[in-house]
Amino acid sequence: VQLQASGGGLVQAGGSLRLSCAASGRTFSSYDMGWFRQAPGKEREFVGAITRSGESTMYGDLVKGRFTISRDNAKNTLYLQMNSLKPEDTGVYYCAARWPVSDGLYRQKRAYGIWGAGTLVTVSS
Repeated sequence: VQLQASGGGLVQAGGSLRLSCAASGRTFSSYDMGWFRQAPGKEREFVGAITRSGESTMYGDLVKGRFTISRDNAKNTLYLQMNSLKPEDTGVYYCAARWPVSDGLYRQKRAYGIWGAGTLVTVSS
């Protein structure tokens, strides 16, 4: 599977954005998916993850309650709805795929073997 994130842009603090991650190939529904972000000069950090069925999700502490991850397997697309955005949410957002060799959702980068090109989100104060 190949991934391409889109939907980034410039938004004011308090605003919303929805990111999309389009997957090519027929096996998208077989992968658990994750979103990560990287701010300038910082490590890439976990944002959220979703199981291949979409039934279970997990979020990073900094976005919990503000961001929602979802997927549409019929459209081979992963989403990240971001509300109440803060300047500290600024960064490049990446989607990633994990072949579920074991149950559970993972926040570690090394658990994800396929990464897409990121999309830049800038939140102004």
